[in-house]
Amino acid sequence: MGAIFWIKRYLLAAVPLFAILAAVEWFKGSTSRNDYLSAAAWALGAAALFTWSAWRRYREAEAHERTRKP
Repeated sequence: MGAIFWIKRYLLAAVPLFAILAAVEWFKGSTSRNDYLSAAAWALGAAALFTWSAWRRYREAEAHERTRKP
């Protein structure tokens, strides 16, 4: 799986998460720019962690598969 796959996976995690966090801020009545920037920062960080852990599991499984075959 190439870089494009992982970038798409990152964006598919970050964009909906930002939408959810921004909607929560909006429903709370907090509509300042800092609230939305905070939501964006949390979404970007959480998506990065999610994508990194999935990439790491993929790499470990790939390495395991290589060592298993004769």
